[in-house]
Amino acid sequence: MSADTTQKSPTELTEFVALTAEKFDIPSVTVGVWADGREVFASHGVTSLDNPLPVDEDTLFLLGSVTKTFTATALMRLVADGRGELDAPVRRYVPELVLADEKAAAEITVLNLLNHTSGLDWNLIVDTGDGDDALAAFVAKMAELQFVGEPGARASYSQAAFNLLGRVLESVTGLTYERAIASLLVEPLGLSHSFFGTAEVMTRRFAVGHNPGEDGDLAVAREWKLTRANNPGGGLASSASDVLAWARFQLGDGLTEKGERLLPTEVLHRMREQTVELRGSNLGDGFGLCWFLREVDGVRTIEHGGSVNGQFVELLLVPERNFAVVAMSNAGPDGIPFNRTAVRWALEHYLGVVDKDPEPLPYDAARAQEVVGVYENDAMTLAVATDGAELTLAAGIKPEIRAAADYEMPADYEPAAMGLLPGGGDEFIVTAGGLAGQRGFFSRDASGAIAGIDLGGRVFGRVPTGSA
Repeated sequence: MSADTTQKSPTELTEFVALTAEKFDIPSVTVGVWADGREVFASHGVTSLDNPLPVDEDTLFLLGSVTKTFTATALMRLVADGRGELDAPVRRYVPELVLADEKAAAEITVLNLLNHTSGLDWNLIVDTGDGDDALAAFVAKMAELQFVGEPGARASYSQAAFNLLGRVLESVTGLTYERAIASLLVEPLGLSHSFFGTAEVMTRRFAVGHNPGEDGDLAVAREWKLTRANNPGGGLASSASDVLAWARFQLGDGLTEKGERLLPTEVLHRMREQTVELRGSNLGDGFGLCWFLREVDGVRTIEHGGSVNGQFVELLLVPERNFAVVAMSNAGPDGIPFNRTAVRWALEHYLGVVDKDPEPLPYDAARAQEVVGVYENDAMTLAVATDGAELTLAAGIKPEIRAAADYEMPADYEPAAMGLLPGGGDEFIVTAGGLAGQRGFFSRDASGAIAGIDLGGRVFGRVPTGSA
């Protein structure tokens, strides 16, 4: 790792962003960097292929799961004010909660939701409307959600857990989730380009997602955002300028730029302390309170990504270097690779920090046959296959869920090369396609047989042969 922090010319970032956006064929991208006490932005392209407008650092993109960092920080404000406790059972704040496992429902704590150790599966694909009761109605359906483990036993990324946290915020504050986030964070931090409501977004310049059509050409994603009940886990629209201001607050001491204290320093910094370990994930080595924690080339980073139907965001902070970078893009499947490339470029060019993917092992036919199969969670299916020369991984929304949905859903990821990694051979990395660089591992049952996959922090169980 180099110690060089020489200020870079904004032209370098602008040129890199334009060339890389064209390489990945992304209609619009925006990258913001906070380094050496100043911010620099670079944007390229247009908001929509159908209605093109130029993008800049104030153009709104959907943040997807980066919204979770707002939900978690708002919850920590309640904790700091004595209105919430991390170790308290969730039912203290949401007494109406009913889950498939009554014992687990009584035991799940606020902390379990914040660090994804609740045991709850990824999410419920339901639309509970746009009314102020959307979250309450979502929680009323959570008995339908499966469990992937006991509370506290392991980390498994859960959108439903953060939607439930949104209901905790509503119950404690007496406000809607959106109003609670506005009053606790958005307004005091002066984030003037951050909104949940489409009525507020549509009067400003905003990006729309794009996915490949049947002919392979990019087309506008007609379903712009998720349902209102998913706002706590992924519904905020914001700009690169606001996200970088959000990052500066996270890097700071809990004060706003006007000197108002939103959080005690120790409470804010507690969010980046590891609470649970992650195995074999490119997302991080562990979870803090919401944040993914990862060591890169000798420096500790905190980060979170997000995606919503053809829109992708990646936010990474290096607290010890007072550095942050955000990358936003609006096309699948290559929005994720673009964002990762941009973040890595910024790390190397501003901090001298190099982030590299591990090299996979040579193809092993016997090992390949062991892991080939279909894996699923509540909403998605992964298919691991081999052609005798390499392993491939495909990822997609379950056909029955796609068929039942009355709105457009994101495109599936076509089969792409993957390889097993050294160190036992159960960890893997995807080496091509829109999921390139994504890491995970195969899990085994008590007999030693492959029983599931962890990918993207989520658990997928193996489908028995003959039932796929």
